[in-house]
Amino acid sequence: MSTFLHVGNNKSIRSRDIVGIFDMDTSTVSKVTRDFLAKAQKNDMVINVTDEIPKTYILTCKKKERKPKVIISQLAVQTLNERLKRKI
Repeated sequence: MSTFLHVGNNKSIRSRDIVGIFDMDTSTVSKVTRDFLAKAQKNDMVINVTDEIPKTYILTCKKKERKPKVIISQLAVQTLNERLKRKI
């Protein structure tokens, strides 16, 4: 049975596909991260699930596809981590 994580606006992802959950404010200070996100956007790897100010991005990758996706969410890292702990 798979556990899913609700990341906002009726979008859920499989928890086993999550590579990392990153705070938008602290992680985008690095040029490497900004370059990665820009490249992901250019290559249509970004899924934006919010119209609000984004707080996190979630890097996912399905084992069979080996194609990473970046999901932009308005939810805080702490909120997403708590949801993972509760297995919602």
